[in-house]
This record gives sequence, structure tokens and C-alpha cells, in this order.
Amino acid sequence: MGLLSYIAQWRGIMKEVVDRTAITVKFLCLLHVTDNYLCSPSHVHGPSMLPTMNLTGDVILAEHVSPRLGKLGPGDLVLIRSPLNPNRTLTKRIVGLEGDRITYFDPRHGDLPLNAVVPVGHVWIQGDNIYASRDSRHFGPIPYGLIEGRVFFRGHESYANHFFQYFYGVIRFGHLIVLDRWIIKCVEDNKELDRV
Repeated sequence: MGLLSYIAQWRGIMKEVVDRTAITVKFLCLLHVTDNYLCSPSHVHGPSMLPTMNLTGDVILAEHVSPRLGKLGPGDLVLIRSPLNPNRTLTKRIVGLEGDRITYFDPRHGDLPLNAVVPVGHVWIQGDNIYASRDSRHFGPIPYGLIEGRVFFRGHESYANHFFQYFYGVIRFGHLIVLDRWIIKCVEDNKELDRV
């Protein structure tokens, strides 16, 4: 009799462990899909996008659907994988699409305007601050495949840090942001459902 109650107790504990693990795995899968295919936050800083972005840093949200559907146009702010260092992500403005003739000014070459034609499958990007930006004027047009997302929201870094630290207590897993209070709430809700 003691052995059967002991096994029943362990069965209940194992069921709870499996249920909580399943909830956590589902949540992490949802975050992965959201972060890689729908929308992701990013921190940007530096002088290349002045005055649009702050020198001290901004938190931006980038959606990943428009680049996949080819719905980008001149004037869009985009996140791109750096063609010089694939470990870095840059934030620049699209100036021209494939087939466009671009006339640009490069401070390194004096006051003369320069011309370029954007080849098929490429875009021309530039930073808003031409004196402090490394962009297509330095490494040429970039392949469309290096575009990771289109920026649709910008918030100042201090506001975003305050919001996340005060309300959620952020845990970082690679590129995934797991909001630990949300997980606890899901687990508590699941317990309530099990009791009913």
C-alpha cells in the first residue's frame, strides 16, 4: 500500500514537471518565431543616423515581414547585416532600389557628386549623417538578402530600460527575451485549470 501511494505521488510530480516544461517550450517557440519572423527589438547607438536616432542609443522595433515580401522602398529605415562584419547589425536608410541611378556626395572625394546604378537584387543604403556613416558609399550596394527588418517604432533607451526593469525583470536567452513574470502567470493559470 505504501509503495502504490509513493508511485502515485511521483506520477503526479512527473505530470506537473512535464506540463510546466511543455508550457515553457511552447512559450520559447512562440518567442523564437516572433523574434525571427515577425518582430524583434534591437538597440542602436552611434552617430551614423543623427538626427533621426539618438547618439546615446535608442530601442527600436523592426518587423521582418516587409523584407520577405519585397515591400521596402526608398526612405525606409532598415536593419541590415553588415557586409564587412557579419556579426554586426546596422541601421540605415534605403536610398535606392535595383535599377535606380543614385547621385551621392562622399566627403572623402571632395565636393563632386558621384553616380552609381543599383544592380538587380541590391539596394543602396546611407546613414542620415553623411560625415559619420559607413554605408553604400564605402562598400557599394548591398544584397537584398542582408536586410533583416524594417524599423517601425523607435523609443529612447532610458524609457525602454525603465519599462522592462520595472515591470518585467528581463531574462535574456540569446536573441530571445523571456518575460519571467509572464511565464509564472501562465504556470499559475495552468494550475487553476487543473484544479477545476
